[in-house]
Amino acid sequence: MIGNETGKPQPTFNPVSKLVRRESRVHVPAFPVIDAHNHLGHLGPAFGGGWDVRPVSELIDQLDRVHVTTYVDLDGGWGEEVLDARLRKFKEAAPERFIMFGGPGWKHWAEDGNDFGERAAKRFAKQVARGAQGLKIWKDFGLHVRDEKGVLVAVDDERLNPLWQTTSDLGLPVIIHIADPVAFFDPLDRNNERWDELHAHPDWHFPSPQFPKFGIIIDAFARLVERFPKLTFIGAHVGCYAENLAWVEGLLQHCPNFHVDISARISELGRQPFAARRFMEKFQDRILFGIDCGPQPQAYQTYFRFLETDDDYFDYSWDGVPMQGRWKIYGLNLPSPVLKKIYSENAARVFGL
Repeated sequence: MIGNETGKPQPTFNPVSKLVRRESRVHVPAFPVIDAHNHLGHLGPAFGGGWDVRPVSELIDQLDRVHVTTYVDLDGGWGEEVLDARLRKFKEAAPERFIMFGGPGWKHWAEDGNDFGERAAKRFAKQVARGAQGLKIWKDFGLHVRDEKGVLVAVDDERLNPLWQTTSDLGLPVIIHIADPVAFFDPLDRNNERWDELHAHPDWHFPSPQFPKFGIIIDAFARLVERFPKLTFIGAHVGCYAENLAWVEGLLQHCPNFHVDISARISELGRQPFAARRFMEKFQDRILFGIDCGPQPQAYQTYFRFLETDDDYFDYSWDGVPMQGRWKIYGLNLPSPVLKKIYSENAARVFGL
């Protein structure tokens, strides 16, 4: 609710478009799907759907409805006990349907000191020995992770080289999410296009000088990718910079080891449909599918519609008011060979399936 000059609450502005347009429904994708960026729940049912405490058979039925053949769960990095529980529950029940990622325990930096990189590498190697198939780096890296002296750790900090090198030597990919939408770093005023979202989640606001500027973080990320040319990096959320496809394109051209996923960013891609289609056709071998919101059939179907149709001006949100910015998106109508690569072939190659 918002107020007016009388101080009385008024309904939140929620305009309904009068544009007459096609409303397609894409219930199943043109090709089977590997969801390369998603979650099964660890931080509560609102994040990933709480499938860590729900029946695996029910989850598989839900995935079958939308032709998702393989599901990558990125929650294993919350601790050894979390990873082990996930491996027992999902991999033992249906080993061909799930891929589990591990991750570093940043909390150990205070006790490990400058040896953290070496010890994190050894911990990850042990995770892999137990069944982890990749390394996930969460967005607290670059924003919150601090060393034993309380100093913020830069994304390209060389003390982490052993972790990157070990992942490379093991031949496994790293899915990395640094920073967040650019508007999260801007002043929270009437010009901020994520005004609704940031007021709903004030802890997602990263203004300077409390936090590094977005440009500092993203440039350090590029240097990291360049430093390890044999390590497969998957830049989450369209390389962490979906608002600037020219920047992402530059890194893809410069670093053949760099890939991106489209998870949680059809809102950004869909409002620049011509640029997004050119981008996805040009780099069709380096783009992975993912949705990052749990195995929700409606979410999958919205993504299928975005990729496969040329529908105009439709909601990227499947549940009420848009969860990111207050705009609509356009379909890309990608050719079948491109769809097949993005839906599954690229991920199958990267994950060695």
